[in-house]
Amino acid sequence: MSERGKKDVVIVGGGIAGALLAKRLQDHAHVTLIDPKEYFEITWAALRSMVDLSMAERSTIHYSEFLPHVKLVTSWATNVTENEVFTSNGDNVQYDYLVIATGHVNTDPVTRSESILKYQTALDNIRLSKSILIIGGGPTGVELAGEIIDQFPEKKITLVHRGSRLLEFIGSKASQKALEWLTSKKVEVILGQSVNLTTEEGVFRTSSGETIIADCHFDCTGKPLGSSWLKDTIFSGSLDLQKRLAVDTNLRVKGFKNIFAIGDITNISELKQGYLAMRHAELVAKNVRLLLKGATENKLAAYKPARPIAFVSLGKKDAVAQLNCFTLSGCLPGLIKSGDLFVGKTRKTYGLEP
Repeated sequence: MSERGKKDVVIVGGGIAGALLAKRLQDHAHVTLIDPKEYFEITWAALRSMVDLSMAERSTIHYSEFLPHVKLVTSWATNVTENEVFTSNGDNVQYDYLVIATGHVNTDPVTRSESILKYQTALDNIRLSKSILIIGGGPTGVELAGEIIDQFPEKKITLVHRGSRLLEFIGSKASQKALEWLTSKKVEVILGQSVNLTTEEGVFRTSSGETIIADCHFDCTGKPLGSSWLKDTIFSGSLDLQKRLAVDTNLRVKGFKNIFAIGDITNISELKQGYLAMRHAELVAKNVRLLLKGATENKLAAYKPARPIAFVSLGKKDAVAQLNCFTLSGCLPGLIKSGDLFVGKTRKTYGLEP
């Protein structure tokens, strides 16, 4: 119990889910947010930020702007016991309720100013390069290719993907539409190959022996789950084979009554997307508020996994979308997402000016 008489809620991970949960609970409990960064980032705007610094300014936000009543511990969490979280800088933070929201491992800068500088450096590299190599044909690689070719149509872009098709997390029709759009913009797409990054500067070789010359490259092959630190904690028995935390319908970690997990770290059977992580946060905020008021377990809200809906931007005007069994491409889905990437709407959700 905190000094103010309110219960202690600790949230590990200040990404899309963790930061929204902290906002929803900051007036109901003593909330501590543990994250290695000093700022929040709307992550789906990161690729646009690499070619448009105004987007970086809008999508990277000091936590204090919308979490005035939350205590921020700028550190990595390293261990969890039945009532405490330990951090790499030596803190041990007590909790009544705990939420794990560590998503994926990021090597982001600690400060917002360093983050803006990172995007400035990426933009400078793109501007100075005639040829660019993108490694990885998932949503990150495809969207980055779209952003660069939209802003700098004169650049020679090569995208190499080890899979047999782009965007393997959604249907083959959407994959084909994305491939057709990229090739129509003169992006060279090489499928079924990987890239050796240890060769001489500016010269890259694929797994089939093909040589690619590029002035700069971007590795978009994905980031590991932020769960490796959990294996030596009280959650060692709660991780599934994919190293995700098993949760019940109330989004509590299985085996625990006062510990929840939200976002990509969970084993919920649905696409891992930011807007769904926000849904997790809203539901857990409701459930924690109920528990803080003394509600019984049968009053807790249950989460229903979402049907597969995905939008992949292709520059500022076009997109490819999969809505359940339907596939759309072009300017119509682009009107929904690509212009602003939902950044204005997301800022409003977090209590900020659009």
